[in-house]
Amino acid sequence: MPSAMSPHWPAHLSSKLTVPATNLFYNAEVSAARFPDKPFLSFYGKAVTFAQFKDQAVHMAGFLQRRCGIAAGERVIIFMQNCPQWAIAFYAALRANAVVVPVNPMNTTEELRHYIEDSGARAIFVAQELFPRLQPLLNEGVLAPEQCIVVTYSDYLSDEPETVPPEFVLAPRHRVDSRVPAWSDALAARLSPGALLAGPNDLCVIPYTSGTTGKPKGCMHTHYSVMCTAVGGAQWFASSQDVVQLAVLPLFHVTGMQGGMNAPLYNGATVVMLARWDRDAAASAIERHRIAGWHAMSTMVVDFLSNPRLGDYDISSLRWMRGGGAAMPEALANKLKEKLGVGYIEGYGMSETIAATHFNPAHRPKPQCLGIPVFDVDARIVDPATLVEIPRGETGEIVICAPQVMQGYWRNPEATREVFVEIDGRWFLRTGDLGRVDEEGYYFMTDRLKRMINVSGYKVWPAEVEAQLYHHPLIQEACVIATRDSRRGETVKALVVLDARRSEEVRAEDIIDWARTCMASYKVPRIVEFVGSLPKSASGKVLWRQLQDAETSRESTHADDSVSRA
Repeated sequence: MPSAMSPHWPAHLSSKLTVPATNLFYNAEVSAARFPDKPFLSFYGKAVTFAQFKDQAVHMAGFLQRRCGIAAGERVIIFMQNCPQWAIAFYAALRANAVVVPVNPMNTTEELRHYIEDSGARAIFVAQELFPRLQPLLNEGVLAPEQCIVVTYSDYLSDEPETVPPEFVLAPRHRVDSRVPAWSDALAARLSPGALLAGPNDLCVIPYTSGTTGKPKGCMHTHYSVMCTAVGGAQWFASSQDVVQLAVLPLFHVTGMQGGMNAPLYNGATVVMLARWDRDAAASAIERHRIAGWHAMSTMVVDFLSNPRLGDYDISSLRWMRGGGAAMPEALANKLKEKLGVGYIEGYGMSETIAATHFNPAHRPKPQCLGIPVFDVDARIVDPATLVEIPRGETGEIVICAPQVMQGYWRNPEATREVFVEIDGRWFLRTGDLGRVDEEGYYFMTDRLKRMINVSGYKVWPAEVEAQLYHHPLIQEACVIATRDSRRGETVKALVVLDARRSEEVRAEDIIDWARTCMASYKVPRIVEFVGSLPKSASGKVLWRQLQDAETSRESTHADDSVSRA
């Protein structure tokens, strides 16, 4: 039966959410009309007002259409660190009736190739320092040079930044390729786009999520589904146009995208943006701009609280921290509350739901808890084998039917069929996460049905890492598992069988260094263990679960020994 409303549903909220039936770009037009001279983005002290934001997005949309040849529904990649241009590029693509494909700036050339080829992207916004990763693909004709727009972060810096930005942000503009237009030139052309045609049911953004079979898959989201969690998140926490918040989570990630860009734009709130996490820059920004809160991962909170200079900053304006993706350790949440008087509110969502389907009520959160289903979300716990709903308190798979659920995986009907199931005449998304519901309607995660490693909130799929490892000439077999990490929560461990004839030619450090050249840094195995063989089933499949259980048991024994010695 449908999930019942928790008795602790926020009193100020209706259980239903009326979602604007518009293109997401309309939010930029409304905020620009309401608050034209108010800063929307502040980047190391340089402000972009709502009116400037809309104006630049419109003219960049004109460039996409008239110079890059972008037609309605075509895909545009954004490949850069957090910066004002990231947000402007996102809304420019929407104004051009196109679809955004956000890509992690840590990806290598070969990973980037997959995103371009799989999405069929016709244009890309790329940061100057990342251009060398794109260059080989341009030379191969994977994308035309004139469809690439190069971004220089320092174009949006003031002469005297509030804090010292990273070196890559300070780098001056230079011509990376004579065939490729620069962002500044594209804006200077002042081209106007055609009519805004895309509506609420048209595709808006395709964030990619890795899968158990290796290659990342694109999650198809409409303007309506994106609007659901942008507007819903703003209302859940009673945000307003007078809130100033910090944006440090990457915008390519759905939590950063929705909480750090789309929701505040809808509200008319101001966002202070950092290109990369820096604890002193964050503390300085909180003091200078009287920031009320920020979306943070547990690793950021650890680093922030451990700063010996934290007492030098006035951070008394800080009222909230929110996040998801990786559970916040209860001891760390308690430390945050004791030291700063700030509570940490956890939520739950995924790329397939364009951020949160569950949030803890701000007035009554529970530690290490996913929260309660938000507006119009029907979440259930079912038996993974039979898909029959099970009683409260028992563990099963979390399945979700909600307006923010994706349309399916881009050009992958087989994967789409595997992830959706019909229950009571409605289609539910199988999350692959095992959880339970308590007597008050709060959801807790207990395990994963899917094989996945959670590295500081980034999903790492072992099959994808294994597929890359097999390209190493001396690796005969590989199995990737999760192991505990005091900083990241989990990290990647590879059990490797080497070519016996040449096993003395390579060390574990060599494998790790090689992996850094062909995969994003968060996917790189931090531990490589050489083994003589891997356990296999009768059909020849590697028994990864057996290896994972052995690793978990070893960690548990080690922890117990540490407690005993203490």
